[in-house]
Amino acid sequence: MAYDEATASRVRKLLAGQRHVAEKKMMSGLCFMVDNVMCCTISGRGGMLFRVGPEAHARMLKEPHTSPMEMRGRIMTGFVRVSDEGTRTDAGLKSWVKRALDYVATMPAKPPAKRAAPRKAATKTRIKAPPRARARTDSRR
Repeated sequence: MAYDEATASRVRKLLAGQRHVAEKKMMSGLCFMVDNVMCCTISGRGGMLFRVGPEAHARMLKEPHTSPMEMRGRIMTGFVRVSDEGTRTDAGLKSWVKRALDYVATMPAKPPAKRAAPRKAATKTRIKAPPRARARTDSRR
């Protein structure tokens, strides 16, 4: 399932005044990075993920339409999943984006990730056959 493009457009409008915003497609969703730090993600499974920090994690889970973010069976403290109902209104989405931005602002900016050099295509290695014995041209045996 792909992420909701209408929600992505709404988030872009909210982040328009922010500096150093980048979008990255990841985990079948669309992640919004601020200063190279993950801020929020529109999930391909529906809903959104917001970075709220480990200190506010338990408090945010008491909010309506929230659940813990789980990845590979582990609860990711510091992130909450908000269902589509929690971000359906502009006020609801704005509130969650602001919470994520407020937390990300407390974090140091990360330097841009270095891109790995492209890998060379695997080349076929030819195994050389052992040299053949030369045919004798003289008649000696």
